[in-house]
Amino acid sequence: MMKTALIVIDLQNDFLSEQGAYARGNCLNPAALALPERILEVAKVIKQHGGLVVASQFTLWPDTQGQPMISPHLKQLRPFLRKGDFAPGSHGQACVDLLKPVIDVAVQKVAYSAFFNTQLDWLLKKNNIARVVVCGIVTNGGVASSVRDAHMRDYDTWVLSDGCAAFSQTTHDIALADMQTVAQVTTCQKFIAEIQQ
Repeated sequence: MMKTALIVIDLQNDFLSEQGAYARGNCLNPAALALPERILEVAKVIKQHGGLVVASQFTLWPDTQGQPMISPHLKQLRPFLRKGDFAPGSHGQACVDLLKPVIDVAVQKVAYSAFFNTQLDWLLKKNNIARVVVCGIVTNGGVASSVRDAHMRDYDTWVLSDGCAAFSQTTHDIALADMQTVAQVTTCQKFIAEIQQ
């Protein structure tokens, strides 16, 4: 277990809070709202056994005029995003309160994968991590991209099927089926049971 890391993808206030950017844009993901409580139990058990808990934080960095640098495809999908959303150090960018006490370290990311242009791989290697367990949102976006990047870096990669959510059950199921080619897919309770054994 000392070589295991839980990677929590994007469970942030601007995605999940009723006061967050996505709620303002009528884009809340109902399935995602149940994730923090479920993931908290996994994180506690991993930490009890000497593992590491890492959070990724989607971040919209400001340009020289203070405006968020939003990639064109995201701006087209989410036209409601504006100055202050997912800003570095803001309440919206922060992990949800329930998970804050169990997060050991956070990395700030600008795209889907928690590995792209972040220090995640360096952090995992410095902590002698061999197995990564990925959860969070969205299943077909940040989760799937991070899982594939972990696989390409030769980590023993796992996905918590009920620790992830997409905007539709069909999309979620298809993404999980696709990830089975590069990762072990299990549930939160099954993974906890394996650790405790």
